[in-house]
Amino acid sequence: NAPSALTYAWIGPFVGAAMRPLGGWISDKLGGSIVTQVISLVMVVASVYAGWIMMQAYQSATPEIYFTPFIVAFIVLFAATGIGNGSTFRTVGVIFDRTQAGPVLGWTSAVAAYGAFIAPVVIGQQIKAGTPQLAMYGFAIFYAVCLVLNWWFYLRAGSEIKNP
Repeated sequence: NAPSALTYAWIGPFVGAAMRPLGGWISDKLGGSIVTQVISLVMVVASVYAGWIMMQAYQSATPEIYFTPFIVAFIVLFAATGIGNGSTFRTVGVIFDRTQAGPVLGWTSAVAAYGAFIAPVVIGQQIKAGTPQLAMYGFAIFYAVCLVLNWWFYLRAGSEIKNP
């Protein structure tokens, strides 16, 4: 009775792409590292929640009842990645000089493209294994590490580079 995931698969990337300019705009007002910090926390929470929903659905006789919270969690996650993408690119432009910013943005884009490739592969592998929540929990750990690194290098008192 569950809806086809392919019917809704386009929504996440669309929302993420639409939110990217908003992330840059908010970062211009508040600071790229602050926006990245908040968005990283949102991604940790959204990933854990999506993993929990997936686990509940896998254990349920009526998994379709978890579709709406699942799709909402993923839309929040994709929106956060779009905003985080905008804030990250704003941060690169602030902390690197003009000669370095271009190559760093290129490298950052390549890493982002790889992430867009690897995430569905990891989720697919975990779905086949019957434990899709583990992929989401793994992403949450990654986002938590990013949160700590962002704080350490840009936001803590005494950090070498101040980039609020």
